[in-house]
Amino acid sequence: MQDVSSLVAQAREGRPRAVARLISLVEGASPQLREVMAALAPLTGSAYVVGLTGSPGVGKSTSTSALVTAYRKQGKRVGVLAVDPSSPFSGGALLGDRVRMSEHASDPGVYIRSMATRGHLGGLAWAAPQAIRVLDAAGCDVVLVETVGVGQSEVEIASQADTSVVLLAPGMGDGIQAAKAGILEIGDVYVVNKADRDGADATARELNHMLGLGEARGPGDWRPPIVKTVAARGEGVDEVVEALEKHRAWMEERGVLAERRRARAAREVETIAVTTLRERIGDLHGDRRLGALAERIVTGELDPYRAADELVTGLTNG
Repeated sequence: MQDVSSLVAQAREGRPRAVARLISLVEGASPQLREVMAALAPLTGSAYVVGLTGSPGVGKSTSTSALVTAYRKQGKRVGVLAVDPSSPFSGGALLGDRVRMSEHASDPGVYIRSMATRGHLGGLAWAAPQAIRVLDAAGCDVVLVETVGVGQSEVEIASQADTSVVLLAPGMGDGIQAAKAGILEIGDVYVVNKADRDGADATARELNHMLGLGEARGPGDWRPPIVKTVAARGEGVDEVVEALEKHRAWMEERGVLAERRRARAAREVETIAVTTLRERIGDLHGDRRLGALAERIVTGELDPYRAADELVTGLTNG
């Protein structure tokens, strides 16, 4: 058993081993997870969470690394959660992102963690919300969450980040993909990376046109900016940081940031509650109550919905 209070105190001091152990407790769904979350709760709420997503090959890891460099120049502590596809053999993360961000490995003001999706849809690991909370409590000013490649169902980052950045690149069919995947609805800032390639201006124009065809915006509403970058050379990255800060200021001024964080907390509570119920239902296989309900359905005494209601009532009351 870990000494949670000691780990939290060490994490607050910026000790990476303590942060790593806390996130491992989260990922492993440790029996101490409730104790960890209770200890962290009063220490959170300061970090600015930025999500980065986009199709494979657009340069998410390179862009994330460039943003880390830019924020470190401002003296800010940065946490990075790089959500990798799970290995089909071990279930672990492939760790490609950490290799590409190795230049920050020796910086005590940067904490980088790869997390496996473990088959979770939505482009995020199921433990990401709690891991974000660990980095927040550990004193990170900014938490960058880089997701696996975005697809039609993989837009969950919008529900976990304060600001969502969608990356595209010329010559990858991203304009068509953007329309299909629904990512035009989740982006707060759009980045056309690899802007030194042919077609970058055309990609930006097409994206701007598609944004114009989207939902109507009134005076004072946020219109997502489009920033062109060459992340591998650090070009345009300061403009991305400026766009992020403008979006944060806009949200704070209008109460949007607080509302997003409330909605995020509500979804997290809902997920934990549903997971708890599923675990209890899983424990019922072979249980007499479930067998008795099944028998009443077979004989026509009960329909499945009423049986489910009785089961849920029994679980919540018992």
